[in-house]
Amino acid sequence: MIRLALVGYGYWGPNLARNIMANAEAELVILCERDPARLAVANSLYPGLATTRDMQDVIDDPSVAAVVIATPLATHHEFTMAALRAGKHVLVEKPMAASSAEAAEMMGEASSRNLVLLVDHTFVYTGAVRKMKELVRAEGFGQLRYYDSTRINLGLFRQDINVVWDLAVHDLSIMAYLIDAEPTAISATGHAHITGHGSNIAFLTLFFDSNVIAHVNVNWLSPVKIRRTILAGSKQTIVYDDLDIGEKIKVYHNSIDIDPSPDEVHKLLVSYRTGDLWSPKVDDTEALSRELQHFLACINGEETPLTGAQQGLNLIYLLEAADISMQQNGAPVEL
Repeated sequence: MIRLALVGYGYWGPNLARNIMANAEAELVILCERDPARLAVANSLYPGLATTRDMQDVIDDPSVAAVVIATPLATHHEFTMAALRAGKHVLVEKPMAASSAEAAEMMGEASSRNLVLLVDHTFVYTGAVRKMKELVRAEGFGQLRYYDSTRINLGLFRQDINVVWDLAVHDLSIMAYLIDAEPTAISATGHAHITGHGSNIAFLTLFFDSNVIAHVNVNWLSPVKIRRTILAGSKQTIVYDDLDIGEKIKVYHNSIDIDPSPDEVHKLLVSYRTGDLWSPKVDDTEALSRELQHFLACINGEETPLTGAQQGLNLIYLLEAADISMQQNGAPVEL
């Protein structure tokens, strides 16, 4: 039994608390939340659970082996470093830090103390994304050609981060998991329509050494909510709709062949192949439940972190490069 502390009971904290409580190998021993109203909600749901408004109480508790951090981004570095220095493993919400310098320091601290530092890139642990990984690796998919994602809604405006750091980070983590290559450059454009806030709409394009290209559209202003990703191969195309409860993944056996005519090379002969459409079964295990179990297994030395500190740092590099590109009106930034 691994004894855990949860720091933060705002938007994401309740989901983490529920999954910790449901895990037979974990015990939630203390919950830390600065907001008295949110703390009262936690006390009503989990009577008998020790609660506090002071992070230091978590740090000073010798029975706590690991800390789960679901607080605003500006606190991730401070709280994670304090927990690591106290010898505690950490699962921290995405993005792992507000800068690559902070993320690198967190990674170094965890490594020097031989502690697990896992980043909560939740979508990597969903059954749908895991199924996509399986399909992309299969011979029938062919060569990867492009990744295209739309992640828009009338969203929760945040003052601490822009829409890229809030929403695009999901797609960047999915791409890192699915594509066995690192992007070489990123171009981003965006705009802030509300004074005092960062960009609320953004378009990202990522370039790779191969013919692969990736595009991400994120938006807090859309009146409709769309969570759709297209992953195209030379033989199959995968469409992932996170809002489709019944068929999250659809596989299209459609492709094109481009062949130059031997007599008229300047003409390209394009042939289209249309095949079956099928929807594979997707494991519906809650992503946070799978991620928490993975975190515990990593602590026990049974597994290697799937979304560890290095993966988290790599995504911070991409987010920072996207910010630079937006400031330069979409000029590509080499990585």
